[in-house]
Amino acid sequence: MGLALKNWLIAATPRILKPAWERLEASPLGYRLVRGAFWSLAGTVISRGLWLFASIIAARILGKTVFGELGIIQSTVGMFGAFAGFGLGLTATKHVAELRLSDPARAGRIIGLSSVFSWISGGVLAVVLFLLAPWLAAHTLAAPHLASSLQISAWLLLLGAVNGTQTGALSGFEAFKQIAQVNFWSGLAAFPLMVGGVWWGGLDGALWGLIIGQSLNCALNYLALRQAAALHRVSLGYVGCSAELEVLWRFSLPALFAGAMAVPINWMCGALLVNQPNGYAEMGVFNAANQWVNALLFLPNVVGQAVLPVVAELLSKDDKGQSGRVLAMLIKVNGLVMVVPIVAGCLLSPWLMASYGNGFRNAWPTMIVVLLTAGVLGIQTPVGQIIIAAGRMWLGALMNLGWGLAFLTGTVLLIHRGAFGLATARLLAYLLHALWTLGFALATIRRTGNQALSAPSGSR
Repeated sequence: MGLALKNWLIAATPRILKPAWERLEASPLGYRLVRGAFWSLAGTVISRGLWLFASIIAARILGKTVFGELGIIQSTVGMFGAFAGFGLGLTATKHVAELRLSDPARAGRIIGLSSVFSWISGGVLAVVLFLLAPWLAAHTLAAPHLASSLQISAWLLLLGAVNGTQTGALSGFEAFKQIAQVNFWSGLAAFPLMVGGVWWGGLDGALWGLIIGQSLNCALNYLALRQAAALHRVSLGYVGCSAELEVLWRFSLPALFAGAMAVPINWMCGALLVNQPNGYAEMGVFNAANQWVNALLFLPNVVGQAVLPVVAELLSKDDKGQSGRVLAMLIKVNGLVMVVPIVAGCLLSPWLMASYGNGFRNAWPTMIVVLLTAGVLGIQTPVGQIIIAAGRMWLGALMNLGWGLAFLTGTVLLIHRGAFGLATARLLAYLLHALWTLGFALATIRRTGNQALSAPSGSR
């Protein structure tokens, strides 16, 4: 980070935290993590903030029911997107981080393979969604009038798959400053596109605004990726990338299963909700509360994005000690940074929900439940990064399968309570999920001991 900004951060750091800052600065690993997390955070804060503000305005214009329709369409795109992405973003991050210095030619081939396959997988699933849209709208969403909107959203599916792979490759290069710049400009553009789209064309206008914004994001990511590859002398090309096809089956396929467990389960539980009496209004409540969960989780997610390439490189060198210390630190940090906003959000939940419109105010208990869910998820996030970096993708898939079965079962039992029942079922499922994920984390920490993050002087 820049010298002026660094000096400002040192001056702004409370005295009690200055020793920790000095240890991080003295440790090459610690400073590397802080630098990556800072730039990931910088771009995401503005992007998520503008998106949250745009969502509030969209909800007030569209109303509970139509806003609920937008939520279920985004959930449907997310379900198909789990398969369209094929785990290629994680594949690019892990392998570029491991190979960019030791084997740049192979890193370039894996980027090329991931790029080609993201267009293929995204395009195939977009066509499938387009063709299935009338059936899905009529038979699973109980809303035949949403068929054309689902077909429009097929573009989001394709662009999302490509964007995920591009961002994954940039993360592998640790090009977090470039990612921050892309997020900044994309966030600035997304706000007027989303609000203007809603004002101009309602639900379909919102979707077209999202599509244009995602297209801009892909274009900026492409330029940033070329710059990062040139800096590391990695040649981006498609010649010979078929030689890396084995990576798809060894890593991408289990990554697909691990990611695909969550999104379809979320979609199925949402579909159960919208098929209840007054279901779309209840989905509007759940969607509104979920906007704040996503905002709270941005910090653990962006920090995790910075940590993954570092841990992948460490594990490729069989440095499990440093990896375990990073894991222990992140669990503590995530727990601390989320306590205050979650408590504040719970206390202010009636007013936060009322900001979406008068019809949302009485749903504040749902907001409290989803905020508690965010806390559980934030603590678990670092464990997922360790599993991915270690290549333990089949283990992650099994963990997600257990969560999915618990969530689906809980939803069936509690769906009569509407959005509150759905939120409660999800919280209980994540608490159960925490038992085995945190068990995995504690086992890793015990193997590495209670050592400080800073590296021994002999290893610097």
